[in-house]
Amino acid sequence: MAPKEKRSPFDPAILDRLAGLDFVARTVVEGFLAGGHRSPRKGSSPEFAQHREYAPGDDLRHVDWRIFAKSQRLVVKEYIEESNLVANIALDTSGSMGFGSDSAKSTGWTKLDYGRWVAAALGHLILGQRDTVGLVEFDTQIKNTLPPGGGAPQRHALIELLEAATPGGETNEGPCFRDLARQMSGRGIAILISDFLGDIEPMFQGLEALVAGGHEPILLQVLDRRELDFDYEGYLRLEDLEGGAPLKVDARVLAEAYREEVEAHQAALARHAAALSLDLVTMVTDTGVDTALAAYLARRAARISRHAGGLS
Repeated sequence: MAPKEKRSPFDPAILDRLAGLDFVARTVVEGFLAGGHRSPRKGSSPEFAQHREYAPGDDLRHVDWRIFAKSQRLVVKEYIEESNLVANIALDTSGSMGFGSDSAKSTGWTKLDYGRWVAAALGHLILGQRDTVGLVEFDTQIKNTLPPGGGAPQRHALIELLEAATPGGETNEGPCFRDLARQMSGRGIAILISDFLGDIEPMFQGLEALVAGGHEPILLQVLDRRELDFDYEGYLRLEDLEGGAPLKVDARVLAEAYREEVEAHQAALARHAAALSLDLVTMVTDTGVDTALAAYLARRAARISRHAGGLS
């Protein structure tokens, strides 16, 4: 059987499908921070928020003179002042992201291929809302940084950097997330794309630094189906993509213990994410990028809508 031809980066047919996410993005991107994208401030934005009683020192330009004429009450108008969303996408380019299985449902993509598509799609959606997005790649340290920006030049630079991404080296998420927290100015979101297979405690110490800095980390975990199912038979030669020595194992002997270890890791990951109120989304490479993102963004939009309804 001839080897499956690998899709080139950013296949136009997939871009066409991703374009359909725009309708979801309109309902969610402006609320990506669950209300933090817009901040209620006294200002001159055209979107009215509420009235409040006049206080000495208030700008007389904001007095509602129509209400004064009717009731002799001095009240000022408050508005919603738009604040741009600043998103930083962090893509894991360590060796483990180079894994891609040859299972029946496989797309022929590695986890890094899939992660690049996720980053490209979210960058497209955020820039399409006239917000700003940046990109960093990381393994044991942050590298290949694209500072946040907007517009067509930023879209081109983002795609160019993603196309050049290659897997290699070990992973150490915690220090990278702490460095990202120091790099991010103001408040924003940190979209973290990784398999998150490293040690959980140091990883979440880095995530805590992002939260303490006023940022919202979103964890998009990319896994291959066989990393979850381990549906192998016979003897296997396992290679450590981050530099360890290869091992020869009997798949039948290893399978049960492996699955238990994966389940325990995933449960711990979910537990730690919930403790920090972080979104954790597991994306499997045999699921279309558009399908996975649409499902997540729709859930997030619904949650933000419920939250806003509860406050109204």
